[in-house]
Amino acid sequence: MNLSSKIGLFTGPIIFFILISLPNALISENADAVIAVALWMVIWWVTEAVSISVTALLPLLLFPILKVMPIGDVGANYGSPIVFLFFGGFVMALALEKVNLHKRIALNIIRLTGTTANKVVLGFMIATAVLSMWISNTASTVVMLPIAMSVINLLIQDEDGFTKRDRNFALSVMLGIAFAANAGGIATVIGTPPNSVLIGLLENEYNIEISFLKWMIIGLPFSLIMISICYFVLVKVFFPTQGLKFKASKTIIHEELEKLGPTSGKEKMVLIIFGVTIFLWVFRTLINSVFPSLGLSDTLISMFAAIALFTLPFNLKKGDFILEWKDTQKLAWGILILFGGGLSLAKGMSVSGIVDLVAEVIGQSDLSILLTASLLILLMLFMTELMSNVALVAVLAPVVAGIAIGLGLPITYLLIPITIASSCAFMLPMATPPNAIVFASGYIKVHEMARAGVILNLIAVLLLIGLFQFVLPLLF
Repeated sequence: MNLSSKIGLFTGPIIFFILISLPNALISENADAVIAVALWMVIWWVTEAVSISVTALLPLLLFPILKVMPIGDVGANYGSPIVFLFFGGFVMALALEKVNLHKRIALNIIRLTGTTANKVVLGFMIATAVLSMWISNTASTVVMLPIAMSVINLLIQDEDGFTKRDRNFALSVMLGIAFAANAGGIATVIGTPPNSVLIGLLENEYNIEISFLKWMIIGLPFSLIMISICYFVLVKVFFPTQGLKFKASKTIIHEELEKLGPTSGKEKMVLIIFGVTIFLWVFRTLINSVFPSLGLSDTLISMFAAIALFTLPFNLKKGDFILEWKDTQKLAWGILILFGGGLSLAKGMSVSGIVDLVAEVIGQSDLSILLTASLLILLMLFMTELMSNVALVAVLAPVVAGIAIGLGLPITYLLIPITIASSCAFMLPMATPPNAIVFASGYIKVHEMARAGVILNLIAVLLLIGLFQFVLPLLF
């Protein structure tokens, strides 16, 4: 445990006890209790004194003790439909990984893009982004990294050694994978956890539903634009390869595909279930209008996919199924708990009057709407470089909802940009798992990631301000 974690471990509860022991209430007894719990959680999340998922359990213990909410009301957040939406998404990702379909998809995308240096970088970025839309950005990066390392090793071993152009290519590929993984997850509800935290907050607190398709209408174009900008900045501005060509990369891709062999029956079965699920998500509203008695929701569809993967037999005689329950040992259970903690914190802020207070204060301020939105986006984007983006959205989303109400705006106008901002962490290795994974490869120095990342962060801020100002008013 490092020094900051040790300090955080004790600082969190100390500040909590100081706040709840004050002789006079700062706002109200309930509000002070929620603020105390929130600060404890933030300190532990920022310093990573204990697992972020363990920290997310604090409301379950402290809110009932402090009389903020009964334990039944707190616990309901940990079993929210959004938690099960993501559970289904995780199960699908698990199936894709178990049958190696994710790797086959990635390799075929790279194979199609070409063998020039820039096209290879583009291939890796597209493949990573496509995977990150459906599986965790950590998993997509882990899949792509060894393939990228094999291609880079070819350049190290060729007759001219590891030249500056070769190094630039290595940097472009590595950073391209990390940045595409971060941006790719923005495209879908299940692509990255902050998206689901927001959807859960909107449904639980404000009865606002954003469907899978509606999120894609916003998220997919933003994701595509951001990935295109990342590609341009990496290969044209910071790490140009100036005509570097190598044919051997094609050989590696071919060899990797050969290792996988022909598409198996299980892969085809997973692909069919995956395809049906996406179809139902995209056309849910249309299906419900034709068959209103079905009452399909994104969570129902997600659970259909999960149960199908466990129960549809691949070989009935042998009792062979695509997934068995023991496979769920690899499931990111901690993230599901994190959702529950975030939703509980949001509920606590709502019932204690904190959100209303923020709304009132903001309503009386003189700051323009555009300036307020810009500052919030900027704050969120640069804070996500230092702490978990899920934790950040969990803490700040209810407050931002209060700010939106205070400004007289639909809350989605502010909440969607700041949620997307939390996934645009391009600057530091510790900001996201993909950044950390590619940094660990040894090819990238912190200043190289930061140099390209700070430019991309600022571009993302401008794009999100544009989204707030021009796009969202057309959709909501």
